[in-house]
Amino acid sequence: MSILKRLGSMLKGEPVAEAQKVENEKLAAAVLMVEVAANDGQISRVEREHILHLLENKLGLPAADALELFVEAIATQNDSNHILSFTRQIKHHFDEAGREHILELLWEVVFADGVEDHYESNLLRRVTGLLYISDKRSGHIRKKVKARAESN
Repeated sequence: MSILKRLGSMLKGEPVAEAQKVENEKLAAAVLMVEVAANDGQISRVEREHILHLLENKLGLPAADALELFVEAIATQNDSNHILSFTRQIKHHFDEAGREHILELLWEVVFADGVEDHYESNLLRRVTGLLYISDKRSGHIRKKVKARAESN
């Protein structure tokens, strides 16, 4: 199934097979990573490369699939209700560990360029609430990712 069809199915709330849930997590993560990266007005080369790296190495996608997913995520990112729709679907489709995993990937995008932009941080605070992740847990995830980014 193409990425756009999966996206449409997910947003429509259509039944999802177990294997498809994993693919939907990857799609949701990619779209939210693009949203975070673009929140400061542009997606830098460093952010783009880091998102592709995360899609390949953290989500296990082959390079070609990661690039396709990234391009589709950019294409869908402009919808103003998009983030609310995605966070709602993520909240309903994934357990707490899955939602925290997506939040960790988003923090990785924030720190990809070495700067925690206040627009990106604000967006992550909103996403955290929409995903029903506690501020305390989000802070722990943020600190873990920041420490990892500073050590690289």
